[in-house]
Amino acid sequence: MDQHEHSHHHEHEHGHCHDHEHEHEHSHGHSHGHGHVHSHESKTAVVNRLARAIGHLEKVKRMVQEDVDCSEVLTQLAAVRGALNNTAKLILQDHIAHCVVDAVAEGDDRTVADLVAAIDKFIK
Repeated sequence: MDQHEHSHHHEHEHGHCHDHEHEHEHSHGHSHGHGHVHSHESKTAVVNRLARAIGHLEKVKRMVQEDVDCSEVLTQLAAVRGALNNTAKLILQDHIAHCVVDAVAEGDDRTVADLVAAIDKFIK
């Protein structure tokens, strides 16, 4: 049976973004440290979009291997980049609507700072 130790626990009515550290000791003898838990409403949509983008990128790879015209390859790469950007927007919207709102309500400035840093990395 697994034993769980938590430094502190947050209950959220919608089950999103618990910002705490905890250790799990499993029956196999080692523990795992975790940050906050993500259980977003848009998870299925994000996974599906990523799967489509991966498939599209595989197609672009085959185009390069088959010596397809460079302008066509670039056009398809732009489409993949657009799909990834739209997926990122969906993740960002969900994160703001749930995790960041919860963090602000709890006075957690770290989550907002982490979001700013993540946006900065993404936009580069």
